[in-house]
Amino acid sequence: MLKIKIIKNIFIISLIAVLYLSFFASTAFAAEDPVSPVVTINTTSSSGVQSEEVFAGLKLVALLTAMIFIPSLLMSGTCFTRIIIILGLTRQALGTAQTPPNQVIVGIGLFLTFAIMGPVFEEVYENALVPYADDQIGHMEAATKAFNPLKKFMLSHTREADLALFIEVRHEEPPEAPEDLSPLVIVPAFLLSELNTAYQIAFLIYLPFLILDMVISSILTSMSMITLPPTIISLPIKLMLFVVIDGWHLIIGNLIKSYNV
Repeated sequence: MLKIKIIKNIFIISLIAVLYLSFFASTAFAAEDPVSPVVTINTTSSSGVQSEEVFAGLKLVALLTAMIFIPSLLMSGTCFTRIIIILGLTRQALGTAQTPPNQVIVGIGLFLTFAIMGPVFEEVYENALVPYADDQIGHMEAATKAFNPLKKFMLSHTREADLALFIEVRHEEPPEAPEDLSPLVIVPAFLLSELNTAYQIAFLIYLPFLILDMVISSILTSMSMITLPPTIISLPIKLMLFVVIDGWHLIIGNLIKSYNV
């Protein structure tokens, strides 16, 4: 059951990537290229190849191509960035070098992203991807419906100051409602807000460990043990305290709650 859920999430993200990138491309170049070229495919052949088979093959090619952009989609339109930064800085605050390793941190961040973004992915899957796969809606309509849940999620976690900054950068007029903003404004503003929030949370996590390091360093200095690195003493103490308070549970639990999940 878990494997099916993971495969489904990867499939949803792949299809979102196709629609996401096409929607961005159409938004960015609509003003510069109002007349788009028309591409036609002649499927008439003696072997009896049907148009439906060709279009299904093209969708499969688009899906496989979109897998290249899955990392970009995860970092630009989901909560993955905040999670990975906080977990990485927590490891640095503990002073455990590469423990846990990067693969473990990325894995935790990926599964937490699936858990937090699950309702958003389900909405995209039901409203955009299923009708698009059944040829009930067109390409651009599917792209719009796929981006709307992501837009709602990003706007709910984006600061107004960051939105105003990128509206000014793009020389756009402020819209009447935030939902009318361009994706080229929403996505970078969302990333900037995520970075700001991640560093604020990481600072609060880092501060107790910094105070502990300073206390141990002062004690060693007062005992004239200058040649002994403070980290040798502080590391086991920090690990012990982190385990006693169940630190990973607290951090991950509050990190999920920060998204109102």
